[in-house]
Amino acid sequence: MLRILKRPFVIRTRIEACFIIYALALGASERGKDYLSTFPGHIGQIMYGACMLAVLMAGAKIMDGINAQKD
Repeated sequence: MLRILKRPFVIRTRIEACFIIYALALGASERGKDYLSTFPGHIGQIMYGACMLAVLMAGAKIMDGINAQKD
């Protein structure tokens, strides 16, 4: 029963990983826009960049995990 519940949450292919990374990027860009409006100037830009950098790091980790599963 536990395997049945766990199965939809496992990322198996690069296509699924790309969809998840895309969704993360959309959410991070929305949060970054909020930071730009809340903190105008350089602080808002730094926070926006931090949001985007977090998505890049998470995406790289997801892709590495997909490659590690195949080996």
